[in-house]
Amino acid sequence: MAQDLYQTPDYYNLDELLTEEHKMIRDAAQEWVKREISPIIEDACQKAEFPQQIVKGLASIGAFGPYIPEEYGGAGLDQMSYGLIMQELERGDSGVRSTASVQSSLVMYPIYKFGNEEQRKKYLPKLASGEYLGCFGLTEPDHGSNPGGMVTNIKDMGDHYLLNGAKMWISNAPYADVAVVWAKDETGRIKGLIVERGMEGFSTPETHNKWSLRASATGELIFDNVKVPKENLLPNKDGLGAPLMCLDSARYGIAWGALGAAMDCYDTALRYAKERIQFGKPIASFQLQQKKLAEMITEITKAQLLTWRLGTLRNEGKATSAQISMAKRNNVDMALKIAREARQVLGAMGITGEYSIMRHMMNLESVVTYEGTHDIHLLITGYDITGIPAFK
Repeated sequence: MAQDLYQTPDYYNLDELLTEEHKMIRDAAQEWVKREISPIIEDACQKAEFPQQIVKGLASIGAFGPYIPEEYGGAGLDQMSYGLIMQELERGDSGVRSTASVQSSLVMYPIYKFGNEEQRKKYLPKLASGEYLGCFGLTEPDHGSNPGGMVTNIKDMGDHYLLNGAKMWISNAPYADVAVVWAKDETGRIKGLIVERGMEGFSTPETHNKWSLRASATGELIFDNVKVPKENLLPNKDGLGAPLMCLDSARYGIAWGALGAAMDCYDTALRYAKERIQFGKPIASFQLQQKKLAEMITEITKAQLLTWRLGTLRNEGKATSAQISMAKRNNVDMALKIAREARQVLGAMGITGEYSIMRHMMNLESVVTYEGTHDIHLLITGYDITGIPAFK
Protein backbone atom coordinates (compact mmCIF):
# COMPACT_ATOMS: atom_id res chain seq x y z
CA MET A 1 0.00 0.00 0.00
CA ALA A 2 1.50 3.31 -1.14
CA GLN A 3 1.58 6.08 1.44
CA ASP A 4 -1.31 8.54 1.24
CA LEU A 5 0.46 11.80 0.37
CA TYR A 6 -2.69 13.83 -0.39
CA GLN A 7 -2.58 17.58 0.11
CA THR A 8 -5.71 19.76 -0.13
CA PRO A 9 -5.64 21.93 -3.28
CA ASP A 10 -6.35 25.57 -2.38
CA TYR A 11 -5.44 27.79 -5.32
CA TYR A 12 -7.52 30.77 -4.14
CA ASN A 13 -6.52 30.64 -0.45
CA LEU A 14 -10.04 29.58 0.52
CA ASP A 15 -8.79 28.41 3.91
CA GLU A 16 -8.90 32.08 4.87
CA LEU A 17 -12.71 31.89 4.58
CA LEU A 18 -12.88 29.06 7.12
CA THR A 19 -12.81 29.37 10.90
CA GLU A 20 -10.11 27.65 12.93
CA GLU A 21 -12.76 25.17 14.08
CA HIS A 22 -13.69 24.37 10.48
CA LYS A 23 -10.05 23.69 9.58
CA MET A 24 -9.57 21.56 12.68
CA ILE A 25 -12.65 19.45 11.86
CA ARG A 26 -11.57 19.03 8.23
CA ASP A 27 -8.00 18.12 9.16
CA ALA A 28 -9.16 15.57 11.74
CA ALA A 29 -11.39 13.91 9.12
CA GLN A 30 -8.53 13.98 6.60
CA GLU A 31 -6.12 12.32 9.01
CA TRP A 32 -8.69 9.64 9.86
CA VAL A 33 -9.17 8.89 6.15
CA LYS A 34 -5.42 8.62 5.63
CA ARG A 35 -5.07 6.31 8.61
CA GLU A 36 -8.21 4.16 8.40
CA ILE A 37 -9.54 4.31 4.82
CA SER A 38 -6.61 4.64 2.43
CA PRO A 39 -4.87 1.42 3.58
CA ILE A 40 -7.98 -0.77 3.16
CA ILE A 41 -10.22 0.79 0.52
CA GLU A 42 -8.68 -0.68 -2.63
CA ASP A 43 -8.89 -4.19 -1.22
CA ALA A 44 -12.48 -3.65 -0.06
CA CYS A 45 -13.47 -2.42 -3.52
CA GLN A 46 -11.72 -5.27 -5.31
CA LYS A 47 -13.55 -7.75 -3.08
CA ALA A 48 -16.83 -5.76 -3.20
CA GLU A 49 -17.02 -5.81 0.58
CA PHE A 50 -18.39 -3.18 2.93
CA PRO A 51 -15.73 -2.58 5.63
CA GLN A 52 -18.02 -2.67 8.66
CA GLN A 53 -15.20 -1.71 11.01
CA ILE A 54 -15.32 1.87 9.70
CA VAL A 55 -18.75 2.54 11.23
CA LYS A 56 -17.43 3.19 14.74
CA GLY A 57 -14.60 5.27 13.31
CA LEU A 58 -17.02 7.46 11.38
CA ALA A 59 -18.89 8.02 14.63
CA SER A 60 -15.64 8.90 16.42
CA ILE A 61 -14.91 11.81 14.03
CA GLY A 62 -18.48 13.13 14.29
CA ALA A 63 -19.47 12.08 10.78
CA PHE A 64 -22.90 10.83 11.88
CA GLY A 65 -25.29 13.74 12.34
CA PRO A 66 -22.62 16.41 12.91
CA TYR A 67 -25.28 19.14 12.88
CA ILE A 68 -27.63 17.24 15.23
CA PRO A 69 -27.69 18.88 18.71
CA GLU A 70 -25.42 17.37 21.34
CA GLU A 71 -28.37 16.42 23.55
CA TYR A 72 -29.25 13.76 20.97
CA GLY A 73 -25.70 12.52 20.48
CA GLY A 74 -24.72 14.79 17.58
CA ALA A 75 -21.78 17.18 17.55
CA GLY A 76 -23.88 20.37 17.29
CA LEU A 77 -21.76 21.66 14.40
CA ASP A 78 -22.74 23.97 11.55
CA GLN A 79 -23.44 23.14 7.91
CA MET A 80 -19.95 24.14 6.75
CA SER A 81 -18.47 21.58 9.12
CA TYR A 82 -20.79 18.89 7.77
CA GLY A 83 -19.74 19.73 4.22
CA LEU A 84 -16.03 19.64 5.01
CA ILE A 85 -16.36 16.22 6.66
CA MET A 86 -18.19 14.89 3.59
CA GLN A 87 -15.48 16.37 1.35
CA GLU A 88 -12.76 14.48 3.20
CA LEU A 89 -14.70 11.22 3.36
CA GLU A 90 -15.36 11.18 -0.39
CA ARG A 91 -11.75 12.13 -1.01
CA GLY A 92 -11.17 8.69 0.47
CA ASP A 93 -14.09 6.95 -1.26
CA SER A 94 -17.63 7.81 -2.37
CA GLY A 95 -18.96 4.72 -0.59
CA VAL A 96 -17.56 5.88 2.74
CA ARG A 97 -19.20 9.28 2.27
CA SER A 98 -22.46 7.56 1.27
CA THR A 99 -22.48 5.60 4.52
CA ALA A 100 -22.11 8.80 6.52
CA SER A 101 -24.41 11.04 4.51
CA VAL A 102 -27.24 8.48 4.48
CA GLN A 103 -26.90 8.08 8.24
CA SER A 104 -26.82 11.86 8.78
CA SER A 105 -29.12 13.42 6.19
CA LEU A 106 -31.54 10.62 5.37
CA VAL A 107 -31.98 8.88 8.74
CA MET A 108 -30.98 11.15 11.62
CA TYR A 109 -32.22 14.35 9.97
CA PRO A 110 -35.83 13.17 9.40
CA ILE A 111 -36.02 11.63 12.88
CA TYR A 112 -34.77 14.89 14.38
CA LYS A 113 -36.86 17.14 12.14
CA PHE A 114 -40.08 15.17 11.71
CA GLY A 115 -40.02 12.86 14.74
CA ASN A 116 -41.25 13.43 18.28
CA GLU A 117 -39.12 13.72 21.40
CA GLU A 118 -39.50 10.06 22.28
CA GLN A 119 -38.27 9.00 18.82
CA ARG A 120 -35.35 11.41 18.95
CA LYS A 121 -34.15 10.09 22.30
CA LYS A 122 -34.66 6.46 21.31
CA TYR A 123 -32.84 6.45 17.98
CA LEU A 124 -30.55 9.46 17.52
CA PRO A 125 -27.89 8.71 20.19
CA LYS A 126 -27.49 5.13 18.90
CA LEU A 127 -27.25 6.33 15.31
CA ALA A 128 -24.73 9.04 16.28
CA SER A 129 -22.51 6.54 18.11
CA GLY A 130 -22.61 3.98 15.29
CA GLU A 131 -24.39 1.42 17.48
CA TYR A 132 -27.20 1.61 14.91
CA LEU A 133 -26.75 1.89 11.16
CA GLY A 134 -29.67 3.34 9.23
CA CYS A 135 -31.01 3.52 5.68
CA PHE A 136 -33.62 5.53 3.76
CA GLY A 137 -36.37 3.94 1.69
CA LEU A 138 -37.75 6.19 -1.04
CA THR A 139 -36.69 4.88 -4.48
CA GLU A 140 -38.70 1.96 -5.85
CA PRO A 141 -38.07 -0.46 -8.76
CA ASP A 142 -40.49 1.49 -10.96
CA HIS A 143 -40.22 4.95 -9.38
CA GLY A 144 -36.85 6.69 -9.30
CA SER A 145 -36.97 10.25 -10.63
CA ASN A 146 -40.72 10.26 -9.90
CA PRO A 147 -40.83 9.23 -6.23
CA GLY A 148 -44.38 10.56 -5.89
CA GLY A 149 -45.55 7.60 -7.96
CA MET A 150 -44.54 5.14 -5.22
CA VAL A 151 -46.74 2.11 -4.62
CA THR A 152 -45.39 1.09 -1.20
CA ASN A 153 -48.31 1.57 1.15
CA ILE A 154 -49.57 1.40 4.71
CA LYS A 155 -53.00 0.46 6.03
CA ASP A 156 -54.33 1.51 9.41
CA MET A 157 -55.11 -1.68 11.34
CA GLY A 158 -56.16 0.02 14.56
CA ASP A 159 -53.19 -0.54 16.85
CA HIS A 160 -50.57 -0.72 14.07
CA TYR A 161 -49.91 -0.05 10.39
CA LEU A 162 -49.57 -2.84 7.84
CA LEU A 163 -46.71 -2.01 5.44
CA ASN A 164 -46.36 -3.57 1.97
CA GLY A 165 -44.11 -2.80 -0.97
CA ALA A 166 -40.45 -2.66 -1.97
CA LYS A 167 -37.61 -0.14 -2.22
CA MET A 168 -34.53 -0.45 -4.40
CA TRP A 169 -30.96 0.91 -4.61
CA ILE A 170 -30.83 1.52 -0.86
CA SER A 171 -27.40 2.36 0.58
CA ASN A 172 -26.63 0.67 3.94
CA ALA A 173 -29.71 -1.59 3.57
CA PRO A 174 -28.02 -4.98 4.12
CA TYR A 175 -26.52 -3.87 7.45
CA ALA A 176 -29.15 -1.38 8.61
CA ASP A 177 -30.73 -1.68 12.04
CA VAL A 178 -33.41 0.90 11.22
CA ALA A 179 -34.95 2.21 8.01
CA VAL A 180 -36.78 5.50 7.49
CA VAL A 181 -39.38 4.40 4.95
CA TRP A 182 -41.81 6.48 2.89
CA ALA A 183 -45.18 4.97 2.00
CA LYS A 184 -48.67 6.07 0.98
CA ASP A 185 -51.62 5.75 3.34
CA GLU A 186 -55.14 4.88 2.20
CA THR A 187 -55.74 8.47 1.10
CA GLY A 188 -52.58 8.52 -1.02
CA ARG A 189 -50.72 10.78 1.41
CA ILE A 190 -46.99 10.02 1.80
CA LYS A 191 -45.95 9.23 5.37
CA GLY A 192 -42.62 8.45 7.01
CA LEU A 193 -42.16 5.45 9.28
CA ILE A 194 -39.27 3.97 11.24
CA VAL A 195 -38.97 0.27 10.43
CA GLU A 196 -36.67 -1.83 12.61
CA ARG A 197 -34.58 -4.86 11.77
CA GLY A 198 -36.33 -7.98 13.05
CA MET A 199 -39.88 -6.90 12.27
CA GLU A 200 -41.62 -9.89 10.73
CA GLY A 201 -41.92 -9.65 6.95
CA PHE A 202 -39.06 -7.11 6.61
CA SER A 203 -36.03 -8.23 4.60
CA THR A 204 -33.02 -6.47 3.02
CA PRO A 205 -31.48 -8.55 0.19
CA GLU A 206 -28.11 -7.24 -0.98
CA THR A 207 -27.50 -5.94 -4.51
CA HIS A 208 -24.51 -7.68 -6.12
CA ASN A 209 -22.45 -7.33 -9.33
CA LYS A 210 -21.93 -3.57 -9.05
CA TRP A 211 -19.09 -1.91 -10.98
CA SER A 212 -19.52 1.20 -8.83
CA LEU A 213 -19.60 1.93 -5.08
CA ARG A 214 -18.17 -1.53 -4.53
CA ALA A 215 -17.16 -0.82 -0.92
CA SER A 216 -20.66 0.45 -0.10
CA ALA A 217 -23.46 -1.90 0.90
CA THR A 218 -26.47 -1.55 -1.42
CA GLY A 219 -29.69 -3.51 -1.18
CA GLU A 220 -33.46 -3.66 -1.36
CA LEU A 221 -36.11 -3.20 1.31
CA ILE A 222 -38.91 -5.75 1.06
CA PHE A 223 -42.10 -5.29 3.11
CA ASP A 224 -44.48 -8.25 3.24
CA ASN A 225 -47.32 -7.42 5.62
CA VAL A 226 -44.93 -5.79 8.10
CA LYS A 227 -46.66 -4.71 11.32
CA VAL A 228 -45.27 -1.26 12.22
CA PRO A 229 -46.28 0.15 15.63
CA LYS A 230 -48.13 3.44 15.39
CA GLU A 231 -45.51 5.11 17.58
CA ASN A 232 -43.03 4.56 14.73
CA LEU A 233 -44.84 7.02 12.45
CA LEU A 234 -42.96 10.32 12.02
CA PRO A 235 -45.70 12.74 13.15
CA ASN A 236 -44.42 16.22 12.37
CA LYS A 237 -44.42 16.30 8.56
CA ASP A 238 -45.87 14.27 5.70
CA GLY A 239 -46.31 14.60 1.94
CA LEU A 240 -43.57 14.38 -0.69
CA GLY A 241 -41.99 17.55 0.69
CA ALA A 242 -40.77 15.65 3.75
CA PRO A 243 -38.42 13.20 1.97
CA LEU A 244 -37.40 15.96 -0.44
CA MET A 245 -36.18 18.03 2.52
CA CYS A 246 -34.00 15.07 3.50
CA LEU A 247 -32.66 14.91 -0.05
CA ASP A 248 -31.76 18.61 0.11
CA SER A 249 -29.50 17.86 3.06
CA ALA A 250 -28.01 14.81 1.37
CA ARG A 251 -27.45 16.61 -1.95
CA TYR A 252 -25.67 19.37 -0.08
CA GLY A 253 -23.31 16.76 1.37
CA ILE A 254 -22.80 15.24 -2.09
CA ALA A 255 -21.81 18.63 -3.53
CA TRP A 256 -18.98 18.75 -1.00
CA GLY A 257 -18.17 15.07 -1.36
CA ALA A 258 -17.83 15.08 -5.15
CA LEU A 259 -15.48 18.04 -4.76
CA GLY A 260 -13.32 15.87 -2.51
CA ALA A 261 -13.15 13.11 -5.13
CA ALA A 262 -12.12 15.64 -7.79
CA MET A 263 -9.45 17.08 -5.50
CA ASP A 264 -7.99 13.63 -4.92
CA CYS A 265 -7.86 12.88 -8.66
CA TYR A 266 -6.16 16.20 -9.36
CA ASP A 267 -3.66 15.77 -6.53
CA THR A 268 -2.78 12.28 -7.78
CA ALA A 269 -2.39 13.43 -11.39
CA LEU A 270 -0.26 16.44 -10.45
CA ARG A 271 2.14 14.36 -8.34
CA TYR A 272 2.38 11.67 -11.01
CA ALA A 273 3.01 14.19 -13.79
CA LYS A 274 5.96 15.65 -11.88
CA GLU A 275 7.50 12.23 -11.30
CA ARG A 276 6.80 10.38 -14.58
CA ILE A 277 9.72 10.78 -17.03
CA GLN A 278 9.18 10.48 -20.79
CA PHE A 279 11.46 11.75 -23.57
CA GLY A 280 13.99 12.63 -20.89
CA LYS A 281 11.84 14.95 -18.79
CA PRO A 282 8.75 14.95 -16.50
CA ILE A 283 5.48 14.78 -18.41
CA ALA A 284 4.40 17.83 -16.36
CA SER A 285 6.68 19.84 -18.65
CA PHE A 286 4.57 19.11 -21.73
CA GLN A 287 1.93 21.61 -22.80
CA LEU A 288 -0.97 19.17 -23.11
CA GLN A 289 -0.42 17.81 -19.60
CA GLN A 290 -0.20 21.33 -18.22
CA LYS A 291 -3.46 22.15 -20.02
CA LYS A 292 -5.17 19.21 -18.32
CA LEU A 293 -3.85 20.12 -14.88
CA ALA A 294 -4.59 23.85 -15.29
CA GLU A 295 -8.18 23.14 -16.30
CA MET A 296 -8.61 20.72 -13.39
CA ILE A 297 -7.51 23.21 -10.74
CA THR A 298 -9.63 25.93 -12.35
CA GLU A 299 -12.78 23.81 -12.20
CA ILE A 300 -12.00 22.68 -8.66
CA THR A 301 -11.52 26.29 -7.54
CA LYS A 302 -14.83 27.33 -9.10
CA ALA A 303 -16.58 24.42 -7.37
CA GLN A 304 -14.91 25.28 -4.05
CA LEU A 305 -16.27 28.81 -4.26
CA LEU A 306 -19.74 27.57 -5.22
CA THR A 307 -19.78 25.09 -2.37
CA TRP A 308 -18.41 27.49 0.23
CA ARG A 309 -21.09 30.03 -0.69
CA LEU A 310 -23.77 27.33 -0.47
CA GLY A 311 -22.48 26.38 2.98
CA THR A 312 -22.75 30.00 4.07
CA LEU A 313 -26.33 30.16 2.79
CA ARG A 314 -27.17 26.88 4.57
CA ASN A 315 -25.80 28.25 7.83
CA GLU A 316 -28.01 31.30 7.41
CA GLY A 317 -31.06 29.19 6.52
CA LYS A 318 -31.27 30.86 3.11
CA ALA A 319 -30.20 28.10 0.68
CA THR A 320 -32.98 27.05 -1.68
CA SER A 321 -33.57 23.54 -2.98
CA ALA A 322 -32.72 24.76 -6.47
CA GLN A 323 -29.39 26.21 -5.30
CA ILE A 324 -28.49 22.90 -3.66
CA SER A 325 -29.55 21.09 -6.83
CA MET A 326 -27.22 23.23 -8.95
CA ALA A 327 -24.23 22.53 -6.71
CA LYS A 328 -24.87 18.78 -6.68
CA ARG A 329 -25.11 18.62 -10.48
CA ASN A 330 -22.19 20.92 -11.17
CA ASN A 331 -19.77 19.34 -8.73
CA VAL A 332 -20.47 15.73 -9.67
CA ASP A 333 -20.22 16.52 -13.37
CA MET A 334 -17.00 18.41 -12.73
CA ALA A 335 -15.57 15.54 -10.68
CA LEU A 336 -16.37 12.99 -13.39
CA LYS A 337 -14.64 15.07 -16.05
CA ILE A 338 -11.59 15.58 -13.85
CA ALA A 339 -11.42 11.85 -13.05
CA ARG A 340 -11.39 11.04 -16.76
CA GLU A 341 -8.72 13.62 -17.54
CA ALA A 342 -6.62 12.59 -14.54
CA ARG A 343 -6.77 8.96 -15.67
CA GLN A 344 -5.28 9.99 -19.00
CA VAL A 345 -2.40 11.79 -17.27
CA LEU A 346 -1.51 8.49 -15.60
CA GLY A 347 -1.81 6.52 -18.82
CA ALA A 348 -2.15 2.77 -18.28
CA MET A 349 -1.29 3.13 -14.58
CA GLY A 350 -4.52 5.07 -14.17
CA ILE A 351 -6.64 1.94 -14.45
CA THR A 352 -4.85 0.07 -11.65
CA GLY A 353 -5.74 -0.09 -7.99
CA GLU A 354 -2.35 1.38 -7.16
CA TYR A 355 -3.98 4.76 -7.72
CA SER A 356 -7.44 5.98 -6.69
CA ILE A 357 -8.54 7.59 -9.95
CA MET A 358 -10.35 4.71 -11.68
CA ARG A 359 -12.14 3.86 -8.44
CA HIS A 360 -13.32 7.45 -8.09
CA MET A 361 -14.44 7.46 -11.72
CA MET A 362 -16.55 4.32 -11.28
CA ASN A 363 -18.01 5.59 -8.00
CA LEU A 364 -18.96 8.93 -9.50
CA GLU A 365 -21.00 7.13 -12.18
CA SER A 366 -23.36 6.25 -9.33
CA VAL A 367 -23.18 9.64 -7.64
CA VAL A 368 -24.17 11.40 -10.88
CA THR A 369 -27.37 9.32 -10.90
CA TYR A 370 -28.47 8.95 -7.28
CA GLU A 371 -30.38 11.56 -5.31
CA GLY A 372 -31.42 13.28 -8.51
CA THR A 373 -29.92 12.47 -11.91
CA HIS A 374 -27.82 15.01 -13.81
CA ASP A 375 -30.72 15.62 -16.21
CA ILE A 376 -33.35 16.04 -13.49
CA HIS A 377 -31.13 18.58 -11.71
CA LEU A 378 -30.78 20.52 -14.96
CA LEU A 379 -34.57 20.59 -15.20
CA ILE A 380 -34.86 21.74 -11.59
CA THR A 381 -32.66 24.72 -12.45
CA GLY A 382 -34.68 25.27 -15.64
CA TYR A 383 -37.93 25.25 -13.67
CA ASP A 384 -36.47 27.66 -11.11
CA ILE A 385 -35.40 30.24 -13.68
CA THR A 386 -38.41 29.96 -16.03
CA GLY A 387 -41.21 28.99 -13.70
CA ILE A 388 -42.22 26.24 -16.13
CA PRO A 389 -41.83 22.59 -15.03
CA ALA A 390 -40.47 20.40 -17.86
CA PHE A 391 -40.65 17.14 -15.93
CA LYS A 392 -44.35 17.00 -15.10
